[in-house]
Amino acid sequence: MNEDQYKNIFNLKGKTAVVTGGIGILGKSFCAGLASFGANVVVIDLDEKKILSFVKELKGKYGTDSMGVSCDVTSPNEVNKTIESILNKYGSIDILLNNAQGETIAKDFEDCTLEDWRVTSSVNEEGYFLMSQAVGLSMAEKGNGGSIIQTSSIYGILGPDHRVYEGATIDGKQMGTRAVYSFTKAGVIGLTKYLATYWADKNIRVNTLTPGGVENGQHKKFIEQYSNRVPLNRMAKKDDLVGAIIFLSSDASSYITGQNIIVDGGLHSW
Repeated sequence: MNEDQYKNIFNLKGKTAVVTGGIGILGKSFCAGLASFGANVVVIDLDEKKILSFVKELKGKYGTDSMGVSCDVTSPNEVNKTIESILNKYGSIDILLNNAQGETIAKDFEDCTLEDWRVTSSVNEEGYFLMSQAVGLSMAEKGNGGSIIQTSSIYGILGPDHRVYEGATIDGKQMGTRAVYSFTKAGVIGLTKYLATYWADKNIRVNTLTPGGVENGQHKKFIEQYSNRVPLNRMAKKDDLVGAIIFLSSDASSYITGQNIIVDGGLHSW
């Protein structure tokens, strides 16, 4: 590889990137980062009006093509129709970022019903399965390889320190994290490792991004207590995670698959 090739190793020009949960706090930053490196970005979420507004913003700011689709990732029919529409426009999908996040019902473990559980698991597990299946099949058939990135969480690899939520509220209710969230986010890592070996012969790389806590206007007490648990002594900013996404999407990570890239300010190192 010559000097110019090294300079262009992160270039995503001409590649198509699909981002689920694309208008969420992390999704918007991920989409913007991918577009800024030249990718055609397909923004998938539920609110069509907000999706189309954000797509217009991406096009205006970065000058790359972008497409917005309202899609329930827990519906096989909607997922298949969405992937078909993307392929009809762009011909192939090079990058999939499974980033959708299901709502979590704020109940203690003992009080959680199966219906409550499935509100989260239907998106965090089945949605990731359906999107990976549909996009991975397309990548395998095209024969050009690709990169699948799946968003997990620090609570997928560590048990939460419930003390950081003490005295902190959101909308007047006690803050906390739920068992279904940890369960599903740990499953994301397992799916990544399975698919990394399953599709390796197709040159489809599959990796996980595991963020630590991201500051997003939470209760001041929580931010302080969480930050005190982190070696870098702060929560993540949403843009702290974008570099890892660009890296995993690009040729800079061409020999990396089955990995869990942890971006948590060192929390898991204690």
